Amino acid sequence: MVYQGNRITVTMLEDGIANMQYNAENESVNKFDAETNKQFDEAISALEKSDDVKGLIVTSSKGVFIAGADITEFVGSFKKPESEIKDWVVGINDTFNRFEDLPFPKVAAINGAALGGGCEMTLVCEYRVMSDKAIIGLPETQLGIFPGFGGTVRSTRVIGIDNALELIATGKPKKPLEALKLGLVDATVPADDLQDAAIDLVKKCISGELDWQAKREEKLEPVKLNQLEQAMAFNSAKGMIFSKANPKQYPAPAIAIEAIEKHVNLPRDKAIEVEAAGFAKAAKTPQAESLVGLFLNDQLVKKLAKQHSKQAHDINEAAVLGAGIMGGGIAYQAASKGLPIIMKDIKSEQLDLGMKEASKILSKMVDREKMTPAKMGETLSRIRPTLNYGDFAETDIVIEAVVENPKVKHAVLKEVEGLVKDDCILASNTSTISITHLATVLERPENFVGMHFFNPVHRMPLVEVIRGEKSSEEAIATTVALASKMGKVPVVVNDCPGFLVNRVLFPYFGAFDLLLKQGADFVHVDKVMEKFGWPMGPAYLIDVVGLDTGVHGAEVMAEGFPDRMKPDYKGAIQHLYDNERLGQKNGVGFYKYETDKRGKPKKVADDATYELLKTTTDSDTQEFDDQTIIDRTMLAFCNETVRCLEDNIVSTPSEADMAMIMGVGFPPFRGGPCRYIDQMGLDNYLALCEKYAHLGKAYEAPQKIRDMAAAGETFYATA
Repeated sequence: MVYQGNRITVTMLEDGIANMQYNAENESVNKFDAETNKQFDEAISALEKSDDVKGLIVTSSKGVFIAGADITEFVGSFKKPESEIKDWVVGINDTFNRFEDLPFPKVAAINGAALGGGCEMTLVCEYRVMSDKAIIGLPETQLGIFPGFGGTVRSTRVIGIDNALELIATGKPKKPLEALKLGLVDATVPADDLQDAAIDLVKKCISGELDWQAKREEKLEPVKLNQLEQAMAFNSAKGMIFSKANPKQYPAPAIAIEAIEKHVNLPRDKAIEVEAAGFAKAAKTPQAESLVGLFLNDQLVKKLAKQHSKQAHDINEAAVLGAGIMGGGIAYQAASKGLPIIMKDIKSEQLDLGMKEASKILSKMVDREKMTPAKMGETLSRIRPTLNYGDFAETDIVIEAVVENPKVKHAVLKEVEGLVKDDCILASNTSTISITHLATVLERPENFVGMHFFNPVHRMPLVEVIRGEKSSEEAIATTVALASKMGKVPVVVNDCPGFLVNRVLFPYFGAFDLLLKQGADFVHVDKVMEKFGWPMGPAYLIDVVGLDTGVHGAEVMAEGFPDRMKPDYKGAIQHLYDNERLGQKNGVGFYKYETDKRGKPKKVADDATYELLKTTTDSDTQEFDDQTIIDRTMLAFCNETVRCLEDNIVSTPSEADMAMIMGVGFPPFRGGPCRYIDQMGLDNYLALCEKYAHLGKAYEAPQKIRDMAAAGETFYATA
């Protein structure tokens, strides 16, 4: 034994070949946390003193090779001054450099995911062998940072500037054949042959058959490209990267490119100093704080889902009532994850529509070579369309997805309850109707919950699981387990009009309506909010949702929260609906829709809209600058999120933020409404509420904000 730790061990194998194995005890994956970094340093010291080692392989005892750095440690580290962050990263790099400089060849045996620091660990080896089941990549820009353990330095030397920039800026991991083609790995082999292949490579290095010193030397020297070739590579990469990611919203790729441009003509140690400085700069951006927080929130929400699922019943078969676009999407989602599902409707044409929806999604996957035709057929075979309840006796859970009308839902739910087994869970895919109210017609209300999917089902990750007054823990647990099994992220919320997401969304639409009433241009508002980071502005969003759906939702919200969601005027959304403008559903809403070359609806500003809105606009109109539009819409949105926390509709800021990002597309780089308030500063936010309080209750600061500001608290820990 050369070195023994509870994260890393170094043992001798044969013929002077050592095995450095990452095996974090009591952890599901290997990662570069503080203790692992310490043991890495100690293991290198032991290797430096060993005279017996002629070569080394790096392996993992986990299914994952190394998942990267411990992101939980970033929160505290990134609070430090920029100079201290740089020194911290340089210190870790000193250890990586010492490993790279060991006087013998090293081969990484990549058995599973080698991401971030895991990929960087492979790059300090002279050779890399990859299992056919592994992936490799540098996803740090998705956290608002970029590789800091020498990843930008070594990748540019190993795979070239253009390939390295693409790998780093997109953050997308590579499969074995892609990695081999790039030169990111030197060989791919079946998983069972991985260690033998790595040992064989080391032996070839030791015998002189392979010039491992030359492989190392290329990583120590500047990039071997002349200035013209470098300029072409950087200019091409910038064009591609900046067209996909706005540098003002996601600055990490731009900072990474800036650092790489500075260090490609420097030797390794000086280049790593430049990388470390750039890493520290990116780490201090608000986007890094938001995106790291988003990652941690995602982990927390998934952990909470597991806790909620503990009392779940087994789910072997599901059913969906209603076979329209939504029902077909739900059926597809279940079937795609291996769960048999019955799709029931009263009309055969609706069943055809539901099956067409599932087939359309699957066909696109086949066209993109993400699925084989055989797999498509297998998935479709799990969906059983039917016009009757004959097969419902053994169903474990039934998802009701009929029209958003309480009378219709009452009738359907009451009927199906009498046909299923006593412990079958009933779940309503309602977006606004009270679960407690819907349960009033049921004999077993404890088995009834809400299960709100978002449209389109196959794209939207969120599912709201709504607890009615009489919903049992078993029913909640089983529904959460089903959502997870279907590949969705469930968030458990309590019952109220609109639940969580729609309750928060409608004050946002209300703020938009008020801006239009006072003279704002809907096209300008959309552009401002899209520049702020929303995937679409409020006018475009309501067109996509459907103005009929928006008007119905607004009526439910107005009844539930009249103090802030019941306007004393007729707004633009209502007026356009009254004039039979439904949005994309019938080709005219705020915008009119034309079909583009790909057959998709393309929005065009419509003069008729402006004519119609004249009757809902004040005579003494105002002009609004961009910041005023942002402040007014976001105050209404964020205030209602906080009120949902006050009312215990949602339990934690983490769940609230994730729900808004996954459910309605809140800008991820802003971290969610609670993170947005934190970054603004609660005192500043409170002052903004007071500035606009005259507009109505929706703009007044919730008591929770007042209390937190007075106590100097934030939604997320600052230390």
